[in-house]
Amino acid sequence: KAMPKEMMPIIDKPVIQYVVEEAVDSGITDIVLVTGASKRAVEDHFDYNHDLQNWLKKQGKNEMRERVKKIADMANFTYIRQKGPYGNGTPVLNAEHVIGDEPFAVVWGDEFFTGGKKPRLKQLLDVYEKYQDPVLTGMRVGKEGTDRFGIVDPVAEVQKDVWEIKGIVEKPGPKKAKSKIAAMGGYILPPEIFEILKKTKRGKGGEVWLADAIAVLGKTRPMYIKIVDGAYRDTGTKEAWLKTNIALALEDKALK
Repeated sequence: KAMPKEMMPIIDKPVIQYVVEEAVDSGITDIVLVTGASKRAVEDHFDYNHDLQNWLKKQGKNEMRERVKKIADMANFTYIRQKGPYGNGTPVLNAEHVIGDEPFAVVWGDEFFTGGKKPRLKQLLDVYEKYQDPVLTGMRVGKEGTDRFGIVDPVAEVQKDVWEIKGIVEKPGPKKAKSKIAAMGGYILPPEIFEILKKTKRGKGGEVWLADAIAVLGKTRPMYIKIVDGAYRDTGTKEAWLKTNIALALEDKALK
């Protein structure tokens, strides 16, 4: 009740730290965290805690002290309090004045990828650098996945595991699915998305959805999806959170 879901631990780190580390490992230096009124713990986590650091130093726990300090040193952090209607489009629009006229990455605070040769965002950035158009995170799924995720309508494979796409159909099912490539969270978007979001009407559940704005954007320019090399780590449900903890524990030399 009192703790943001993004602060739920995966082994010994909160979910949001894995998300931020993926961005930093991809070469991103400026992190904008859009939070709600009940999520001050997220902001506190990425700040310095001098009392804790000094206590650890006195206790001779220098390795732990460095780990704690490193969290705040990872990037330049900007915090924005979300204002506007519910939905995942609103926090993106809230960051417009910070981002300005630049392309930017969007990731959610309850999912991340591990195990790829490159971090997921670096893979997307490489595609963006080549084509200079929006890039989405993709994952191959089976029949059951077509009932769980948004499935892309592909145009053509432009290079290995990179597809130009027409759009995304939400949970079409195996009979109506145009492919078996699911669109996951994680995007590289151009600043034009802001004006589209301002005109986007509330959709499902009376909320403003980023996917609706991306669909409009895709009608004005090419759009790509990168099938990511890596394992998808979801923490949005109890079962997913447990599975992610177990999977990462099995990869840890001390815990496996």
